[in-house]
Amino acid sequence: MMIVMKPTATPDEIQAVIARIESVGAKAHPSIGEEVTVIGAVGDLEHVSNLSLEGAPGVDKLVPILKPYKLASHALRGGSHSVLEIGGRRIGGEHFALIAGPCTVESRDQVLSAADTVAAAGAAMFRGGAYKPRTSPYAFQGLGQEGLRLLAEVKERTGLPIVTELMDTRDIEAVAEVADVVQIGARNMQNYSLLSEVGRSGLPVLIKRGLSSTLEELLMAAEYVLKEGNENVMLCERGIRTFETAYRFTLDLTAIPVLKELTHLPVIVDPSHAAGRRALVTPLSLAAAAAGADGIIVEVHPDPDEAICDGPQQLRADEFADYVAQVERAAAVAGKVFGSAAHAS
Repeated sequence: MMIVMKPTATPDEIQAVIARIESVGAKAHPSIGEEVTVIGAVGDLEHVSNLSLEGAPGVDKLVPILKPYKLASHALRGGSHSVLEIGGRRIGGEHFALIAGPCTVESRDQVLSAADTVAAAGAAMFRGGAYKPRTSPYAFQGLGQEGLRLLAEVKERTGLPIVTELMDTRDIEAVAEVADVVQIGARNMQNYSLLSEVGRSGLPVLIKRGLSSTLEELLMAAEYVLKEGNENVMLCERGIRTFETAYRFTLDLTAIPVLKELTHLPVIVDPSHAAGRRALVTPLSLAAAAAGADGIIVEVHPDPDEAICDGPQQLRADEFADYVAQVERAAAVAGKVFGSAAHAS
């Protein structure tokens, strides 16, 4: 249930509605806008329906949320889209953010070189994996704690917010000390205990769509984070498994406008993992930006031919500035403001 307050509603009237919601064991999720406050009531359907808030002081109207994902629903924000602020960078609404860096942290020289390239080209955030989920148990699994230490050095050196993947709840404290955004990978999209724990951490979360997951399943994954009171959630389309074998995954560009209809959460696109091939990353990025994505997360490496993992899909550092210029122009087509620290205010 969504309770829309009158523009004239006082703080006491808003608090009274919240207290009424919580009195029946439901959770209240207020969204305070410039003109109107909307309160989401999530809990037992019968109890929420019997709140009798019609005509209560300050209440304008009640709107049922029929979707199973209540807090991620577009209706919760009254048709507006969420804008997240992460380390001074904004993402969502009219703000477009480019997140870039290597697939994984391999060495100090490699990660600092990539960070310098990314920062100089105007990216908003730095991505890099300290822990890596690999199909083979014998493949490189990341540097772990040493990788996190190097990411902390990147943040100190460049000022860029850090996006890195969390795979295990046992590592959440160590990751939280460094990360500005916790990435939940495609293989963990339905790891509900991990999602709930990240929700309780309060850290911004980027959730990648599972390899064979529907958009509703992606939104229900986001719901696990949102229900813990963490509103800083981004969704990521990274390609889904289809019958096509000419490339690694099929990037579902239709997901961008459809998610914009279904949810208020920012929508990010990962062209690197969808393509699996460097030559496809730029055209997919341009298509995603022009289709209205709120950001792109892309892989960049100083020497992809020597990368420990996913070298064929990583952009070359010396070509990255040109890539950024192209993406900025495509984002402008969709009415987006390309953001870095200088554009965040």
